[in-house]
Amino acid sequence: MTLMNQLIVMPILLPLLTAALMLLLGEKHRPLKRRLNLFSSVLGLAIATTLLFWVRDQGQAESIGVYLPGNWPAPFGIALVLDHLSALMLVLTGIIAVCALLFARARWDSAGASFHALFQIQLMGLYGAFLTADLFNLFVFFEVLLAASYGLLLHGSGRARVKAGLHYIAINLFASTLFLIGAAMLYGVTGTLSMADLALKIPLVPEADRGLLHAGAAILAMAFLVKAGIWPLNFWLVPAYSSASAPVAALFAIMTKVGFYAVLRLWTLLFSSQAGASAFFGSQWLIYAGLITLAIAAFSILAAQRLERMAALSILVSAGTLMAAIGFGQPVLTGGALFYLVSSSLALCALFLLAELIERSRSANEVPLDDDDGMPPPLESLHPPKGINLDDEQKAVIGQVIPWTMAFLGLGFIACALLIIGMPPLSGFIGKLSLISALFNPLGLGVATAEPLSAAGWTLVALLVLSGLASLIAMGRVGIQRFWKPEERPSPVLRRYECLPIVILLGLCLALSVKAEPLLRYTQDTAASLQTPDSYIEAVLGTRPVPGPASRDTEVQP
Repeated sequence: MTLMNQLIVMPILLPLLTAALMLLLGEKHRPLKRRLNLFSSVLGLAIATTLLFWVRDQGQAESIGVYLPGNWPAPFGIALVLDHLSALMLVLTGIIAVCALLFARARWDSAGASFHALFQIQLMGLYGAFLTADLFNLFVFFEVLLAASYGLLLHGSGRARVKAGLHYIAINLFASTLFLIGAAMLYGVTGTLSMADLALKIPLVPEADRGLLHAGAAILAMAFLVKAGIWPLNFWLVPAYSSASAPVAALFAIMTKVGFYAVLRLWTLLFSSQAGASAFFGSQWLIYAGLITLAIAAFSILAAQRLERMAALSILVSAGTLMAAIGFGQPVLTGGALFYLVSSSLALCALFLLAELIERSRSANEVPLDDDDGMPPPLESLHPPKGINLDDEQKAVIGQVIPWTMAFLGLGFIACALLIIGMPPLSGFIGKLSLISALFNPLGLGVATAEPLSAAGWTLVALLVLSGLASLIAMGRVGIQRFWKPEERPSPVLRRYECLPIVILLGLCLALSVKAEPLLRYTQDTAASLQTPDSYIEAVLGTRPVPGPASRDTEVQP
């Protein structure tokens, strides 16, 4: 048991202990809780980054770490597993959490009780869902993160949040019921809930029980598709995300990725090419569900008027793209989808944070155009001095200074729009280009394939282009309304904690644009390991419990 194996459990224990400590402190020590929350979140991100570099630097066979919390071997005990995919999701969650928390420190963390404790419990559930290797434990962590998200969604009160929150709670309780039913059916057929053990048991299921197996897997997938925001199970997402406070909505940008992660993990484990008669079960359903979601979200974004709804609909565009991509079961395409996941998540998180600041600028009080006595300006003042040109508002073109706040908001909005649209040369374009390239070259660039692109593949290529065009039209319209429409309003007051996380997120996207090759190589390695799950299965089932003191004494005796 190495130090890195022991470190696997820390992303779960750290937020758990932090949340417990903040609950003990109560509401009287809010400044201390604010610092403690930020310190714990940054430390969790540092641990996740350390684990990712450890996974990257190991060989393909040694890059899977296993921790047994109860010191019982799988499949009898709970196992936490770290591989390429889970390490990537841990780091992405940590980045988004730190940025959302920095933004909340400006004012949102004081809008209600127990924000910081709920925030840490949410992180615990997210980290646990990405690390667990057991279906029952996955259900537990799902419920932990959902319970915290209920409180966070209602944070700040308001009729819109309460209404959307009730719908959110109802649909997720229904999804949790489906989760339990599907897991129970799988357990009844295979006798296990360990993901690695399920991968071994599914090919051995008798033909008479295979229909029950597929029914249980389909019901379980329905629960994950609800959480991933796939049509027609996503009617709750846009009202909930657009009604939440800005830092909560930014944190929720990773929530739909939990459902995507669960589908990707279980589908590549349980229904891989080694699953016998159940190989690639449900792949066509994943493709078509993703394509329909992508088409409807792209069409809906054209009608969006508020920036928050546009950001929520962009999450659905991302969800549809990812689900359709993994349904093809091609490692190169899955690797491109994972790169797209990282870029889109960071950009959408930044857009949710920017949306509040931009809407704040619209609600600022108007500056009166008349003099102090209420009389209009004299007529001669409308004539420009010699050599000075006036704009449409009769103001001198030269000498007008753009306030730094409006310049920041405008440039930030342009960057987010270009990333989400997929305009070159930013990382959003690289993600979409890698998907399209993988569709035409499923074996990799330079390797010829005898099979032509299928109709579903052509549809995905067309929708990737059309969804970008729809986002371009919608973003352009909103940008004109928010920044180019002539209105005399004072510049909004921005705090440094509100600007810093947006700069960090957009800076990371810019870094991905300049240095995309290391992440693309990492995501391709991740996809290759997912398509060959033998290493994962052997690592989980081959990990032995740590012997206790009595056992070690017995071993050294002659």
